[in-house]
Amino acid sequence: MLNIVIFGPPGAGKGTQSELIIDKYKLVHLSTGDILRNEIANKTTLGIEAQKIIEKGELVSDDIVIGMVKNKIEANIEGNGFIFDGFPRTTEQAEALDRLLEENNTSISVMISLDVDEDELVKRLLKRAEEQGRKDDTIDVIRNRIKVYNEVTSHVCNYYSKKGKYCPVNGTGTIDEIFERITAVIDGAETKRPCCCG
Repeated sequence: MLNIVIFGPPGAGKGTQSELIIDKYKLVHLSTGDILRNEIANKTTLGIEAQKIIEKGELVSDDIVIGMVKNKIEANIEGNGFIFDGFPRTTEQAEALDRLLEENNTSISVMISLDVDEDELVKRLLKRAEEQGRKDDTIDVIRNRIKVYNEVTSHVCNYYSKKGKYCPVNGTGTIDEIFERITAVIDGAETKRPCCCG
């Protein structure tokens, strides 16, 4: 089973690359945002609980998020594997995910982090804001989003690095060039070759 965690700061092209990975390797896309919306729409027990919390303007707890992830994994355990997008966000979540996968006799194959220079990210996000008419996305707001991302995810990167599963990938270039770098890492992980990224 191929299980990938994909990370990338805002503007790194994670959404585009995730779609290409899913298509090539036939993986189940596991985005916590999508799962949350789906559980709420289907009025599941966890969804109802999450909606009450969201309506109060609070963050949904790890327990609820992990419960939803667990349901999704168990519902798709016969597939080729998963791509985890936007999860785990903390070391605690990464540990919980490892336990969930272990219960289902599988594990994370590789954690791919799309690395893009901050100035390039700002340039991309300003362009996107202009195209989509998002006036709130100022340089300061964008830089803060990148800062928060770096602070939060650095711990998760360290967690996977200690396990020898963290692979930074250069996220600059054409979509095809970046995808080629990603597939080289994934194919290496599938054949259990050590990650050759520094």
